[in-house]
Amino acid sequence: MTEDSLAKLFNSKTCGDLLPPGTADEFFEALFGDASEGSFDLEVAYRSSDSNSLRFEILLHERPSHCLACNLTYGLPEVFSRHPVININGIVEKIDAVLGDRGNTGGWILGATSERSQSLHTIPLNIEFKAS
Repeated sequence: MTEDSLAKLFNSKTCGDLLPPGTADEFFEALFGDASEGSFDLEVAYRSSDSNSLRFEILLHERPSHCLACNLTYGLPEVFSRHPVININGIVEKIDAVLGDRGNTGGWILGATSERSQSLHTIPLNIEFKAS
């Protein structure tokens, strides 16, 4: 598959289905017992690929009148990798389903949080990929 065809396949609508908008509220409800305590909303975005991996990012968008504290977001890859509401395994399974007969996903790893801006932090999601 070409980079362009993967980018079209994993457009914003498809990525919205991978991690639905209400997921952050569910996460904060489970964590704090109150979704309004959450400081960010979540989104998944496709970034790129090579011959053996797909690269996505989990975007953390600061909520109005909240703060994306680095000390909170830097620990999230470890939390997200295990948390059932975020369900990274489920996201990877959905990606595999979207790929269909174009290829298969394998293992995955979450990278370190990076701060793009005060209101946007990102967590890389790298997935093993074998094209058909």
